[in-house]
Amino acid sequence: MKKRYEYKFIRLGEGMFMAKRKAEAEYQQQIHKHAEEGWRLVQVFAPSTGVDGWAKYYELILEREVVD
Repeated sequence: MKKRYEYKFIRLGEGMFMAKRKAEAEYQQQIHKHAEEGWRLVQVFAPSTGVDGWAKYYELILEREVVD
């Protein structure tokens, strides 16, 4: 039987400078919290930077196997 996966995308730090700083501090907590639910981190995605040199947001990409 072929394995199936589901994916979850969590966007952090969208908005003002302080929101971005909070996201940098929070991302590890989010990863650990979701790992307890069976999610596995695939990638942390940060889009191209704005004029200030910071990423506009960070997106955690998680996956877990679908159990029938």
